[in-house]
Amino acid sequence: MSSFSAVREQQEAKRLLEAAIADGPAHAYLFHGPAGVGKSTIARLFGRALLKTDRDVHPDLYELEPLGDMIRIDAVRELRRDLHMRPFEGDRRVYIVHGADRLGTDASDSLLKDLEEPPPYAVIILIADDLGPISATIRSRCQLVPFRRLSERAVREVVDARVPDASPERRTALARVAGGRLDRLERLLDPGSAARRDRLVEVARSVYRDPAFDSTSAAEVLLECAKERAEHARAIEEARIAQLDLPEKEAEQRIKRAQRGAERDELLAQLEELAGWYRDLVVVGVGAESAAIHLDRMEQLKADASRERLVGAENAAEFVRAAWRRLEEFNLSSQLALEALWIRLHRELAT
Repeated sequence: MSSFSAVREQQEAKRLLEAAIADGPAHAYLFHGPAGVGKSTIARLFGRALLKTDRDVHPDLYELEPLGDMIRIDAVRELRRDLHMRPFEGDRRVYIVHGADRLGTDASDSLLKDLEEPPPYAVIILIADDLGPISATIRSRCQLVPFRRLSERAVREVVDARVPDASPERRTALARVAGGRLDRLERLLDPGSAARRDRLVEVARSVYRDPAFDSTSAAEVLLECAKERAEHARAIEEARIAQLDLPEKEAEQRIKRAQRGAERDELLAQLEELAGWYRDLVVVGVGAESAAIHLDRMEQLKADASRERLVGAENAAEFVRAAWRRLEEFNLSSQLALEALWIRLHRELAT
């Protein structure tokens, strides 16, 4: 049986890593791809296979996670000190660095020294949602292992297991709105998510249905939903940290990181849903209802879709996707970026 059989899909990554287990690993790997698709799970399974253990905790397995917004040099220095200790139980030590795309410049330079000349017994696994911030030099020292968004079928299997009593349309919509990411599915299954999705659809429709549409108010809807999700994430992280004996500063940084990460992810997820709504207007407008993402909102989509709105809806979907890319890649003011987006959408669709 494969070491990774419990993880859905990701066949290319599994093939590369199974070969490494059979033939001997490289000294460093860089797992890259979207969040919520199994990178951390496979990294831990790979580490356990290399250490020939089935334990979740092992003295020769070292994991490093960001504190706050980045991995700072002190954390990398601590990892490097550990890196030069001989294995405790076997002939290998495995190091997993989560959030490697959040390595600070000094931390990145420090880690590079050991990527260039690692101890022979060490295997270093970097995990990144985004390759962009990682230096070309670090990339060149690692074997790249790509991860993809999961298929709708794979996500649907999880949906069917989690909410078997939901209608088929609801389950299909959940699988499609999740966009191939299980972390997004968890967000959608959160009780507060349904209300946020209702508000998002309402404001998406108001662009072309409400004569008194206001771009500032529309932007505030998305920002308020993101803040709600951030507060929910804060409460979860506080409960988790209460079970740990952490220094006050570290606990505070973890809470802030959870808040900021949830707020940003919620905003990006809302934009994906928004683009999906306008894309669905096109799909339904040409009679391809079964391909809609928001299949559980078909009554509303049929009421809104029309031949006259096809070009505007197609352009609107692209405007939202472009806004998503700008917010994902650059440190922009969310308020201003969203207001500008809603102004463009209103001009395109208010006919």
